[in-house]
Parts: sequence; C-alpha cells; structure tokens
Amino acid sequence: MTQVEKIQVAIESLSLENYARLKQWFLERDWEEWDKQIEVDSKAGKLDFLIKEALVEKAKGNLQEL
Repeated sequence: MTQVEKIQVAIESLSLENYARLKQWFLERDWEEWDKQIEVDSKAGKLDFLIKEALVEKAKGNLQEL
C-alpha cells in the first residue's frame, strides 16, 4: 500500500468533525499556496497584462465602481 493509499484509508476513518477540520486545513493551505504563486507571478511581471487591460478599459469608461 502506498503512502497516499494509507492516508486515504486514515481519512476515511475520521469522524465527521475531524474530517471537517482536515478539509479546512487543506483549503487554507491551498489558498496560502495560491497567494504565494500570485505574489511570485506579480513580481515577475506575469500579471502586468491585467493592469494594462484595466487601464485601457478605464480610459474607455468601461469600469464600474464596486
């Protein structure tokens, strides 16, 4: 049995409360990784096209106040 399979079996044996806690932990970890990747991409200029698009749309008057 692989390590992942062992983890899957362990997860399936969790109570609903502990499963919910584990699920929340995974979700938070995913968001943290997403935030780190966005920061890296932003510093590398990979998101600059979004700023340019927004400025073009603002100049056209196509943006709405939130």
